[in-house]
Amino acid sequence: MKIKYTTLRLLLGDQLNLQHSWFKEKRDDVLYVLMELRSETDYVWHHLQKVCAFLAAMEEFASMLNAEGHTVVYYKLDDPENLQTFSSNCAHLIRQFQIRHFEYQQPDEYRVDSELKEFCTSLHISSAMLDSEHFYTTRDELAVFFEGKKTILMENFYRAMRRKHDVLMIGRDPLGDQWNFDEENRKKLPAKHKPTPPLLFHNDVRKTYERISKTGMKTIGAIMPDDLGWPLNRKQSLALLDHFLKECLPLFGTFQDAMQQHEWSLYHSRLSFSLNTKMISPAEVVNAALQEWKSNSKIIALNQLEGFVRQILGWREYMRGLYWMKMPSFEEVNFFDHQRKLPDWYWTGATKMNCLKQCISQSLQYAYAHHIQRLMITGNFALLAGIKPADVDFWYLGIYIDAIQWVELPNTRGMSQYADGGITASKPYTGSANYIHKMSNYCGSCYYDRSAKTGDAACPFNSLYWDFHDRHRDKLEKNPRLSMVYRLWDKMRPTERKAILLRAADCLDRMDDL
Repeated sequence: MKIKYTTLRLLLGDQLNLQHSWFKEKRDDVLYVLMELRSETDYVWHHLQKVCAFLAAMEEFASMLNAEGHTVVYYKLDDPENLQTFSSNCAHLIRQFQIRHFEYQQPDEYRVDSELKEFCTSLHISSAMLDSEHFYTTRDELAVFFEGKKTILMENFYRAMRRKHDVLMIGRDPLGDQWNFDEENRKKLPAKHKPTPPLLFHNDVRKTYERISKTGMKTIGAIMPDDLGWPLNRKQSLALLDHFLKECLPLFGTFQDAMQQHEWSLYHSRLSFSLNTKMISPAEVVNAALQEWKSNSKIIALNQLEGFVRQILGWREYMRGLYWMKMPSFEEVNFFDHQRKLPDWYWTGATKMNCLKQCISQSLQYAYAHHIQRLMITGNFALLAGIKPADVDFWYLGIYIDAIQWVELPNTRGMSQYADGGITASKPYTGSANYIHKMSNYCGSCYYDRSAKTGDAACPFNSLYWDFHDRHRDKLEKNPRLSMVYRLWDKMRPTERKAILLRAADCLDRMDDL
Protein backbone atom coordinates (compact mmCIF):
# COMPACT_ATOMS: atom_id res chain seq x y z
CA MET A 1 0.00 0.00 0.00
CA LYS A 2 1.40 3.40 -0.98
CA ILE A 3 2.12 5.69 1.98
CA LYS A 4 0.27 9.00 1.77
CA TYR A 5 2.23 11.98 3.05
CA THR A 6 0.01 14.76 4.36
CA THR A 7 2.73 17.10 5.72
CA LEU A 8 5.92 18.40 4.13
CA ARG A 9 8.60 19.74 6.46
CA LEU A 10 11.48 21.78 5.05
CA LEU A 11 14.87 21.66 6.78
CA LEU A 12 17.45 24.32 5.93
CA GLY A 13 21.17 23.64 5.78
CA ASP A 14 21.73 25.42 9.10
CA GLN A 15 18.96 23.51 10.91
CA LEU A 16 20.73 20.22 11.64
CA ASN A 17 19.25 19.90 15.11
CA LEU A 18 18.61 16.27 16.08
CA GLN A 19 17.17 17.48 19.39
CA HIS A 20 14.30 19.37 17.74
CA SER A 21 10.83 18.30 18.86
CA TRP A 22 9.97 17.40 15.26
CA PHE A 23 12.04 14.26 15.58
CA LYS A 24 10.72 12.96 18.89
CA GLU A 25 7.85 11.27 17.08
CA LYS A 26 8.15 9.15 13.93
CA ARG A 27 5.19 9.95 11.69
CA ASP A 28 4.51 7.99 8.53
CA ASP A 29 2.53 10.87 7.08
CA VAL A 30 5.41 13.40 7.32
CA LEU A 31 7.95 13.92 4.55
CA TYR A 32 11.12 15.88 5.30
CA VAL A 33 13.20 17.62 2.64
CA LEU A 34 16.75 19.00 2.61
CA MET A 35 18.27 20.51 -0.49
CA GLU A 36 21.63 21.62 -1.84
CA LEU A 37 20.96 24.75 -3.89
CA ARG A 38 22.92 26.94 -6.24
CA SER A 39 20.92 29.86 -4.87
CA GLU A 40 22.69 29.20 -1.55
CA THR A 41 26.16 28.34 -2.83
CA ASP A 42 26.51 31.21 -5.31
CA TYR A 43 25.34 34.46 -3.65
CA VAL A 44 28.94 35.05 -2.50
CA TRP A 45 32.22 33.28 -3.22
CA HIS A 46 32.23 30.77 -0.38
CA HIS A 47 35.30 29.05 0.98
CA LEU A 48 35.59 25.55 -0.45
CA GLN A 49 35.78 24.05 3.04
CA LYS A 50 32.60 25.90 3.98
CA VAL A 51 30.61 24.58 1.02
CA CYS A 52 31.93 21.04 1.54
CA ALA A 53 31.27 21.10 5.28
CA PHE A 54 27.71 22.39 4.92
CA LEU A 55 26.74 19.93 2.21
CA ALA A 56 28.46 16.93 3.85
CA ALA A 57 26.85 17.75 7.22
CA MET A 58 23.44 18.11 5.58
CA GLU A 59 23.78 14.78 3.80
CA GLU A 60 24.89 13.05 7.00
CA PHE A 61 21.98 14.59 8.89
CA ALA A 62 19.53 13.29 6.29
CA SER A 63 21.04 9.81 6.60
CA MET A 64 20.67 9.91 10.39
CA LEU A 65 17.03 10.92 10.12
CA ASN A 66 16.37 8.09 7.67
CA ALA A 67 18.12 5.65 10.00
CA GLU A 68 15.83 6.77 12.84
CA GLY A 69 12.74 6.02 10.78
CA HIS A 70 11.93 9.42 9.33
CA THR A 71 11.38 9.77 5.59
CA VAL A 72 13.65 12.31 3.92
CA VAL A 73 13.97 13.58 0.37
CA TYR A 74 17.47 14.90 -0.26
CA TYR A 75 18.23 17.00 -3.33
CA LYS A 76 21.89 17.05 -4.36
CA LEU A 77 23.36 19.89 -6.39
CA ASP A 78 23.53 17.82 -9.54
CA ASP A 79 20.17 16.03 -9.26
CA PRO A 80 18.28 16.58 -12.55
CA GLU A 81 15.02 17.16 -10.69
CA ASN A 82 16.60 19.80 -8.39
CA LEU A 83 15.01 23.14 -9.36
CA GLN A 84 17.63 25.03 -7.29
CA THR A 85 15.33 27.11 -5.05
CA PHE A 86 13.47 26.28 -1.84
CA SER A 87 10.16 27.41 -3.25
CA SER A 88 10.37 25.52 -6.54
CA ASN A 89 11.44 22.23 -4.98
CA CYS A 90 8.82 22.43 -2.23
CA ALA A 91 6.09 23.30 -4.73
CA HIS A 92 7.06 20.28 -6.81
CA LEU A 93 6.90 17.93 -3.80
CA ILE A 94 3.54 19.37 -2.72
CA ARG A 95 2.11 18.60 -6.14
CA GLN A 96 3.81 15.20 -6.44
CA PHE A 97 2.59 13.86 -3.10
CA GLN A 98 -0.63 15.89 -2.84
CA ILE A 99 0.59 17.43 0.41
CA ARG A 100 -2.08 19.13 2.52
CA HIS A 101 0.13 21.00 5.04
CA PHE A 102 3.59 22.67 4.80
CA GLU A 103 5.87 23.45 7.74
CA TYR A 104 9.30 25.00 8.14
CA GLN A 105 11.46 26.18 10.99
CA GLN A 106 12.14 29.88 11.48
CA PRO A 107 14.99 30.83 9.11
CA ASP A 108 17.91 32.84 10.46
CA GLU A 109 18.53 34.82 7.28
CA TYR A 110 16.25 37.61 6.13
CA ARG A 111 16.37 36.69 2.43
CA VAL A 112 15.34 33.05 3.12
CA ASP A 113 12.69 34.20 5.56
CA SER A 114 11.25 36.50 2.88
CA GLU A 115 11.30 33.79 0.22
CA LEU A 116 9.47 31.26 2.39
CA LYS A 117 6.88 33.75 3.63
CA GLU A 118 6.13 34.72 0.04
CA PHE A 119 5.97 31.05 -0.91
CA CYS A 120 3.46 30.31 1.84
CA THR A 121 1.18 33.13 0.72
CA SER A 122 1.03 31.50 -2.72
CA LEU A 123 0.01 28.09 -1.38
CA HIS A 124 -3.53 26.71 -1.48
CA ILE A 125 -2.81 24.52 1.55
CA SER A 126 -2.19 25.36 5.20
CA SER A 127 1.32 26.27 6.35
CA ALA A 128 3.15 27.08 9.57
CA MET A 129 6.50 28.47 10.66
CA LEU A 130 7.82 26.92 13.88
CA ASP A 131 10.62 27.89 16.22
CA SER A 132 14.01 26.36 15.49
CA GLU A 133 14.37 25.64 19.24
CA HIS A 134 17.98 26.77 19.26
CA PHE A 135 18.57 30.27 20.60
CA TYR A 136 18.20 31.63 24.13
CA THR A 137 16.17 34.53 22.77
CA THR A 138 13.36 35.17 20.32
CA ARG A 139 13.96 37.26 17.20
CA ASP A 140 12.38 40.37 18.68
CA GLU A 141 13.52 40.01 22.29
CA LEU A 142 16.36 42.50 21.97
CA ALA A 143 14.15 45.06 20.22
CA VAL A 144 11.58 44.74 23.00
CA PHE A 145 14.31 45.00 25.66
CA PHE A 146 15.64 48.30 24.28
CA GLU A 147 12.29 49.78 23.28
CA GLY A 148 12.12 53.40 24.42
CA LYS A 149 15.76 53.48 25.51
CA LYS A 150 18.18 56.06 24.10
CA THR A 151 21.17 53.74 23.76
CA ILE A 152 21.64 50.11 22.81
CA LEU A 153 24.44 48.48 24.78
CA MET A 154 25.40 44.82 24.65
CA GLU A 155 26.51 44.95 28.30
CA ASN A 156 23.00 45.84 29.48
CA PHE A 157 21.46 43.04 27.42
CA TYR A 158 24.12 40.57 28.58
CA ARG A 159 23.42 41.31 32.23
CA ALA A 160 19.71 40.83 31.67
CA MET A 161 20.37 37.48 29.97
CA ARG A 162 22.56 36.37 32.87
CA ARG A 163 19.77 37.19 35.30
CA LYS A 164 17.00 35.70 33.16
CA HIS A 165 18.80 32.39 32.68
CA ASP A 166 20.53 32.37 36.09
CA VAL A 167 24.02 32.00 34.63
CA LEU A 168 26.98 32.89 36.90
CA MET A 169 24.67 34.59 39.37
CA ILE A 170 24.15 34.69 43.13
CA GLY A 171 20.61 35.94 43.41
CA ARG A 172 20.54 39.19 41.41
CA ASP A 173 24.29 39.77 41.64
CA PRO A 174 27.09 38.44 39.43
CA LEU A 175 29.29 35.68 40.74
CA GLY A 176 32.64 37.13 41.77
CA ASP A 177 31.07 40.61 42.12
CA GLN A 178 31.97 41.43 38.49
CA TRP A 179 29.89 41.25 35.35
CA ASN A 180 32.88 40.85 33.07
CA PHE A 181 36.61 40.30 33.29
CA ASP A 182 37.79 42.09 30.15
CA GLU A 183 40.77 43.65 31.88
CA GLU A 184 42.15 40.19 32.71
CA ASN A 185 41.48 38.82 29.22
CA ARG A 186 43.85 40.87 27.06
CA LYS A 187 47.16 39.09 27.45
CA LYS A 188 49.69 38.53 24.69
CA LEU A 189 50.95 34.97 24.33
CA PRO A 190 54.37 34.60 26.05
CA ALA A 191 57.29 34.14 23.65
CA LYS A 192 57.98 30.48 24.43
CA HIS A 193 54.40 29.46 25.17
CA LYS A 194 53.09 26.62 23.00
CA PRO A 195 49.27 26.51 22.79
CA THR A 196 47.29 23.28 22.89
CA PRO A 197 47.08 21.74 19.39
CA PRO A 198 43.57 21.95 17.90
CA LEU A 199 41.36 18.89 17.72
CA LEU A 200 40.81 18.12 14.04
CA PHE A 201 38.66 15.43 12.51
CA HIS A 202 39.53 13.36 9.46
CA ASN A 203 36.37 13.54 7.39
CA ASP A 204 36.52 12.22 3.85
CA VAL A 205 34.38 14.56 1.74
CA ARG A 206 35.77 13.62 -1.66
CA LYS A 207 32.34 12.77 -3.09
CA THR A 208 30.97 16.13 -1.98
CA TYR A 209 34.06 17.90 -3.31
CA GLU A 210 33.74 16.19 -6.68
CA ARG A 211 30.06 17.14 -6.86
CA ILE A 212 30.92 20.79 -6.19
CA SER A 213 33.83 20.77 -8.64
CA LYS A 214 31.64 19.51 -11.48
CA THR A 215 29.32 22.50 -11.13
CA GLY A 216 32.08 25.00 -11.88
CA MET A 217 30.93 27.25 -9.03
CA LYS A 218 33.30 30.02 -7.90
CA THR A 219 34.90 29.19 -4.54
CA ILE A 220 37.90 30.43 -2.57
CA GLY A 221 40.44 28.86 -0.23
CA ALA A 222 42.06 25.46 0.01
CA ILE A 223 40.85 22.03 1.08
CA MET A 224 42.08 18.51 1.64
CA PRO A 225 38.91 16.67 0.57
CA ASP A 226 40.03 13.38 2.13
CA ASP A 227 40.83 15.04 5.46
CA LEU A 228 38.40 17.86 6.36
CA GLY A 229 39.02 18.84 9.97
CA TRP A 230 35.67 20.43 10.83
CA PRO A 231 32.89 18.55 12.67
CA LEU A 232 30.14 17.25 10.41
CA ASN A 233 27.71 15.80 12.94
CA ARG A 234 26.53 16.10 16.52
CA LYS A 235 28.92 13.44 17.84
CA GLN A 236 31.96 15.25 16.47
CA SER A 237 30.60 18.59 17.67
CA LEU A 238 30.26 17.26 21.21
CA ALA A 239 33.80 15.86 21.00
CA LEU A 240 35.06 19.31 20.00
CA LEU A 241 33.16 20.86 22.91
CA ASP A 242 34.69 18.37 25.32
CA HIS A 243 38.18 19.06 23.94
CA PHE A 244 37.68 22.79 24.45
CA LEU A 245 36.48 22.38 28.02
CA LYS A 246 39.32 20.06 29.02
CA GLU A 247 42.23 21.51 27.04
CA CYS A 248 41.43 25.14 26.21
CA LEU A 249 38.97 26.69 28.67
CA PRO A 250 41.58 26.93 31.50
CA LEU A 251 43.43 29.58 29.44
CA PHE A 252 40.72 30.76 27.07
CA GLY A 253 39.88 34.06 28.72
CA THR A 254 43.46 35.14 29.35
CA PHE A 255 44.53 34.69 25.73
CA GLN A 256 41.25 35.18 23.86
CA ASP A 257 42.54 38.37 22.21
CA ALA A 258 46.07 37.11 21.53
CA MET A 259 47.41 36.52 18.02
CA GLN A 260 50.42 34.38 17.19
CA GLN A 261 52.17 33.69 13.92
CA HIS A 262 51.76 30.04 12.81
CA GLU A 263 49.19 29.40 15.58
CA TRP A 264 45.72 29.57 14.07
CA SER A 265 43.57 28.03 16.79
CA LEU A 266 45.16 28.97 20.14
CA TYR A 267 42.60 28.40 22.95
CA HIS A 268 39.46 29.18 20.98
CA SER A 269 36.63 26.66 20.93
CA ARG A 270 36.01 26.74 17.14
CA LEU A 271 32.44 25.67 17.96
CA SER A 272 30.82 28.38 15.85
CA PHE A 273 30.25 26.13 12.83
CA SER A 274 28.60 23.48 15.02
CA LEU A 275 26.50 26.14 16.73
CA ASN A 276 25.49 27.97 13.58
CA THR A 277 24.36 24.75 11.91
CA LYS A 278 22.54 23.86 15.15
CA MET A 279 24.28 20.51 15.58
CA ILE A 280 24.70 21.70 19.18
CA SER A 281 22.84 24.41 21.07
CA PRO A 282 24.14 27.47 22.94
CA ALA A 283 22.44 26.38 26.14
CA GLU A 284 24.12 22.98 26.20
CA VAL A 285 27.48 24.61 25.42
CA VAL A 286 27.13 27.13 28.25
CA ASN A 287 25.81 24.50 30.67
CA ALA A 288 28.69 22.16 29.84
CA ALA A 289 31.17 24.98 30.47
CA LEU A 290 29.50 25.78 33.82
CA GLN A 291 29.64 22.13 34.85
CA GLU A 292 33.30 21.83 33.86
CA TRP A 293 34.11 24.92 35.89
CA LYS A 294 32.25 23.61 38.93
CA SER A 295 34.16 20.34 38.71
CA ASN A 296 37.53 22.01 38.13
CA SER A 297 37.30 25.46 39.69
CA LYS A 298 40.90 25.21 40.93
CA ILE A 299 42.09 24.87 37.34
CA ILE A 300 39.56 27.09 35.57
CA ALA A 301 39.47 30.64 36.96
CA LEU A 302 36.25 32.65 36.76
CA ASN A 303 37.64 35.06 34.15
CA GLN A 304 38.23 32.16 31.73
CA LEU A 305 34.64 30.96 32.07
CA GLU A 306 32.95 34.36 32.00
CA GLY A 307 34.77 35.39 28.83
CA PHE A 308 33.41 32.32 27.07
CA VAL A 309 29.87 32.68 28.46
CA ARG A 310 29.81 36.29 27.29
CA GLN A 311 30.59 35.23 23.71
CA ILE A 312 27.70 32.74 23.64
CA LEU A 313 24.97 34.08 25.93
CA GLY A 314 25.88 37.72 25.38
CA TRP A 315 27.41 38.60 22.04
CA ARG A 316 25.93 35.84 19.85
CA GLU A 317 22.36 36.49 21.01
CA TYR A 318 22.93 40.25 20.81
CA MET A 319 24.09 40.02 17.20
CA ARG A 320 21.01 38.01 16.24
CA GLY A 321 18.71 40.49 17.93
CA LEU A 322 20.34 43.44 16.19
CA TYR A 323 20.09 41.69 12.83
CA TRP A 324 16.33 41.18 13.09
CA MET A 325 15.82 44.60 14.64
CA LYS A 326 17.57 46.44 11.78
CA MET A 327 16.96 44.35 8.66
CA PRO A 328 16.59 44.93 5.78
CA SER A 329 18.04 48.47 6.04
CA PHE A 330 21.14 47.08 7.80
CA GLU A 331 22.41 45.82 4.45
CA GLU A 332 22.56 49.37 3.07
CA VAL A 333 24.05 51.48 5.88
CA ASN A 334 27.32 53.25 5.05
CA PHE A 335 27.87 55.91 7.72
CA PHE A 336 31.24 57.09 6.35
CA ASP A 337 30.26 56.73 2.69
CA HIS A 338 33.28 54.50 2.11
CA GLN A 339 33.61 53.52 -1.57
CA ARG A 340 37.10 52.06 -2.18
CA LYS A 341 37.31 48.52 -3.50
CA LEU A 342 38.76 45.69 -1.46
CA PRO A 343 42.48 45.20 -2.25
CA ASP A 344 43.22 42.18 -4.42
CA TRP A 345 45.44 40.63 -1.75
CA TYR A 346 42.41 39.98 0.48
CA TRP A 347 41.82 37.04 -1.87
CA THR A 348 45.43 35.80 -1.86
CA GLY A 349 47.24 36.99 1.28
CA ALA A 350 50.00 38.40 -0.96
CA THR A 351 50.81 41.56 1.00
CA LYS A 352 54.00 42.78 2.71
CA MET A 353 52.02 43.66 5.85
CA ASN A 354 52.73 40.54 7.89
CA CYS A 355 49.69 40.78 10.18
CA LEU A 356 47.35 40.84 7.20
CA LYS A 357 49.38 38.21 5.37
CA GLN A 358 49.14 35.87 8.35
CA CYS A 359 45.42 36.40 9.03
CA ILE A 360 44.33 36.20 5.40
CA SER A 361 46.55 33.22 4.58
CA GLN A 362 45.25 31.43 7.67
CA SER A 363 41.67 32.20 6.64
CA LEU A 364 42.27 30.83 3.15
CA GLN A 365 43.89 27.70 4.55
CA TYR A 366 41.50 26.92 7.41
CA ALA A 367 38.33 28.97 6.67
CA TYR A 368 38.81 30.39 10.17
CA ALA A 369 40.21 33.33 12.10
CA HIS A 370 39.31 34.30 15.64
CA HIS A 371 37.42 37.47 16.57
CA ILE A 372 40.41 39.76 17.11
CA GLN A 373 42.03 38.74 13.84
CA ARG A 374 38.75 39.56 12.10
CA LEU A 375 38.05 42.78 14.01
CA MET A 376 41.48 44.33 14.57
CA ILE A 377 43.46 43.10 11.55
CA THR A 378 41.37 42.48 8.43
CA GLY A 379 38.42 44.59 9.59
CA ASN A 380 40.57 47.36 11.04
CA PHE A 381 42.49 47.81 7.78
CA ALA A 382 39.30 47.83 5.70
CA LEU A 383 37.81 50.52 7.94
CA LEU A 384 40.93 52.71 7.97
CA ALA A 385 41.30 52.36 4.20
CA GLY A 386 37.68 53.32 3.52
CA ILE A 387 36.64 50.08 1.82
CA LYS A 388 33.04 49.85 0.64
CA PRO A 389 31.10 47.96 3.34
CA ALA A 390 29.34 45.74 0.78
CA ASP A 391 32.75 44.50 -0.42
CA VAL A 392 33.78 43.78 3.17
CA ASP A 393 30.52 41.87 3.78
CA PHE A 394 31.05 39.83 0.62
CA TRP A 395 34.52 38.78 1.75
CA TYR A 396 33.64 37.94 5.36
CA LEU A 397 30.45 36.12 4.44
CA GLY A 398 32.33 33.91 2.01
CA ILE A 399 35.67 33.15 3.61
CA TYR A 400 34.67 31.92 7.07
CA ILE A 401 33.12 28.53 7.74
CA ASP A 402 30.82 29.96 10.43
CA ALA A 403 29.63 32.96 8.40
CA ILE A 404 25.87 33.16 7.98
CA GLN A 405 24.41 36.59 7.34
CA TRP A 406 22.58 36.94 10.66
CA VAL A 407 25.86 36.81 12.55
CA GLU A 408 28.21 38.17 9.86
CA LEU A 409 26.37 41.37 8.96
CA PRO A 410 26.06 42.99 12.43
CA ASN A 411 29.61 41.93 13.30
CA THR A 412 31.11 43.21 10.04
CA ARG A 413 29.02 46.16 8.87
CA GLY A 414 28.07 47.12 12.39
CA MET A 415 30.93 46.48 14.78
CA SER A 416 33.94 46.16 12.46
CA GLN A 417 33.12 48.87 9.88
CA TYR A 418 30.99 51.17 12.06
CA ALA A 419 28.79 51.58 9.00
CA ASP A 420 25.69 51.83 11.19
CA GLY A 421 27.04 54.97 12.85
CA GLY A 422 27.25 53.55 16.35
CA ILE A 423 24.29 51.23 16.82
CA THR A 424 26.41 48.10 17.33
CA ALA A 425 29.54 49.67 18.81
CA SER A 426 30.04 52.82 20.87
CA LYS A 427 33.08 53.83 18.80
CA PRO A 428 34.93 52.64 15.68
CA TYR A 429 37.27 49.74 16.42
CA THR A 430 40.49 51.15 15.04
CA GLY A 431 44.09 50.54 15.99
CA SER A 432 47.61 51.33 14.86
CA ALA A 433 50.64 49.05 14.75
CA ASN A 434 51.06 49.65 18.48
CA TYR A 435 47.93 47.62 19.24
CA ILE A 436 48.89 44.87 16.79
CA HIS A 437 52.33 44.57 18.36
CA LYS A 438 50.82 44.57 21.85
CA MET A 439 48.59 41.58 21.07
CA SER A 440 50.74 39.56 18.64
CA ASN A 441 54.20 38.66 17.37
CA TYR A 442 53.33 39.66 13.80
CA CYS A 443 55.33 42.89 13.73
CA GLY A 444 58.71 41.34 14.49
CA SER A 445 59.09 39.75 11.05
CA CYS A 446 57.24 42.40 9.03
CA TYR A 447 58.61 44.30 6.04
CA TYR A 448 57.29 47.52 7.57
CA ASP A 449 58.50 49.40 10.64
CA ARG A 450 55.82 49.35 13.33
CA SER A 451 57.29 52.39 15.10
CA ALA A 452 57.35 54.69 12.04
CA LYS A 453 54.44 56.85 10.89
CA THR A 454 56.04 58.32 7.78
CA GLY A 455 58.38 57.13 5.05
CA ASP A 456 58.15 54.24 2.60
CA ALA A 457 58.96 51.67 5.29
CA ALA A 458 56.43 52.96 7.83
CA CYS A 459 53.63 50.58 8.81
CA PRO A 460 50.55 51.61 6.79
CA PHE A 461 48.33 51.12 9.84
CA ASN A 462 49.99 54.10 11.56
CA SER A 463 49.33 56.76 8.93
CA LEU A 464 45.94 55.31 7.96
CA TYR A 465 44.88 55.40 11.62
CA TRP A 466 45.42 59.15 11.87
CA ASP A 467 44.13 59.81 8.36
CA PHE A 468 40.86 58.01 9.15
CA HIS A 469 40.22 60.09 12.26
CA ASP A 470 41.21 63.29 10.53
CA ARG A 471 38.96 62.85 7.48
CA HIS A 472 35.97 61.81 9.60
CA ARG A 473 36.47 64.36 12.34
CA ASP A 474 33.10 65.97 11.73
CA LYS A 475 31.38 62.67 12.55
CA LEU A 476 33.62 61.42 15.35
CA GLU A 477 35.19 64.20 17.42
CA LYS A 478 32.18 64.55 19.73
CA ASN A 479 32.38 60.87 20.66
CA PRO A 480 33.63 60.92 24.29
CA ARG A 481 35.62 57.72 23.73
CA LEU A 482 37.68 59.46 21.02
CA SER A 483 38.48 62.72 22.79
CA MET A 484 42.00 61.53 23.64
CA VAL A 485 42.67 60.59 20.00
CA TYR A 486 41.86 64.09 18.78
CA ARG A 487 43.83 65.75 21.60
CA LEU A 488 46.92 63.75 20.58
CA TRP A 489 46.37 64.60 16.90
CA ASP A 490 46.02 68.32 17.67
CA LYS A 491 49.19 68.32 19.75
CA MET A 492 51.30 67.15 16.81
CA ARG A 493 53.24 69.74 14.84
CA PRO A 494 51.52 70.81 11.59
CA THR A 495 54.47 69.49 9.59
CA GLU A 496 54.16 66.08 11.27
CA ARG A 497 50.43 65.90 10.59
CA LYS A 498 51.02 66.84 6.95
CA ALA A 499 53.68 64.14 6.55
CA ILE A 500 51.40 61.50 8.09
CA LEU A 501 48.53 62.43 5.78
CA LEU A 502 50.85 62.34 2.75
CA ARG A 503 52.02 58.85 3.75
CA ALA A 504 48.38 57.75 4.15
CA ALA A 505 47.49 59.14 0.74
CA ASP A 506 50.38 57.22 -0.80
CA CYS A 507 49.20 53.98 0.89
CA LEU A 508 45.66 54.51 -0.37
CA ASP A 509 46.84 55.27 -3.90
CA ARG A 510 48.79 52.04 -4.16
CA MET A 511 46.88 49.71 -1.82
CA ASP A 512 47.26 46.67 -4.06
CA ASP A 513 51.05 47.00 -3.77
CA LEU A 514 51.31 47.29 0.02
